[in-house]
Amino acid sequence: MVKYNKPALTYKEQLSQLLERGLEVVDREKAIHLLEKISYYRLSAYWHPFLRIPKADNHFKSGSTFEKAFKLYCFDRELRQIVLNDIEKIEIAVKAKMIYIMSHQYGPNWYIDKELYTSQKDHSKTIEILRKEFNNSKEDFIIAFKKKYFDTLPPSWMALEITSFGAASSLYRGLKPSRAKREVAEYFGLDDKSFSSWLHTLVHIRNVCAHHSRFWNRAFRISPQIPRKPKREFIDSTGIKNNKSYYILSMIQFLLIEINPKSSFKRKIDDLFEKYPMIDKGVMGFPSNWEQESIWSE
Repeated sequence: MVKYNKPALTYKEQLSQLLERGLEVVDREKAIHLLEKISYYRLSAYWHPFLRIPKADNHFKSGSTFEKAFKLYCFDRELRQIVLNDIEKIEIAVKAKMIYIMSHQYGPNWYIDKELYTSQKDHSKTIEILRKEFNNSKEDFIIAFKKKYFDTLPPSWMALEITSFGAASSLYRGLKPSRAKREVAEYFGLDDKSFSSWLHTLVHIRNVCAHHSRFWNRAFRISPQIPRKPKREFIDSTGIKNNKSYYILSMIQFLLIEINPKSSFKRKIDDLFEKYPMIDKGVMGFPSNWEQESIWSE
């Protein structure tokens, strides 16, 4: 282990370094512009696939171009935007169903009742997050609630409206097994353990996308559970890595079909692959017959 001592390079020096390592650059002026506006380090994730083995030597394969790497960057950026947009739809639907089913079973303030949860310590942490969001909220309906009522926390339909997807996921995960918990999961076509795992995964994926991190060929640190008996056919998981983007996209597609059978998610994914035909779907975890899977062929 040694101390990091590499110097900061100017944009022209960064470009010269890439050229010396064998990366072809058709439009050098545009390359300088992109290095300035996006940064060398962020773009490096997209020319990394073009490096020769061993990649630590930092020499590019013959025919590797800055323009191809930038197209990968553009593909990944557009894919993240699609994923982020459609996870939002799932988040809203999950919160709505949790509120409805749990409130009718246990009352408007069910989320506060520690007796409904397996770990009072974890529940207390989540409630503290909700309390902080409630105290700091500038939403008109929260301000009006504080003026009219002396309750320290609002009913669940207000609390979950202002809280994060992560907190909502934690609330669901922490619930004791019950008919109501199963009913929420079954609405989305899953058993409660798989549903909890998928929510936890989607929160992580949402954060990856929101922070503009690489998505397309990433091996995610979270591996979502493979559902035991989904309500409708999912995908053949034989040989499929459940921490790659194909599995994540299939999860999103499955849930969106349950929420809205006319979801445009598949069309948007198809359009993106058509726009970027050079994309290697294999490194994303896609099997060769993925379009024959029922959730992708409907």
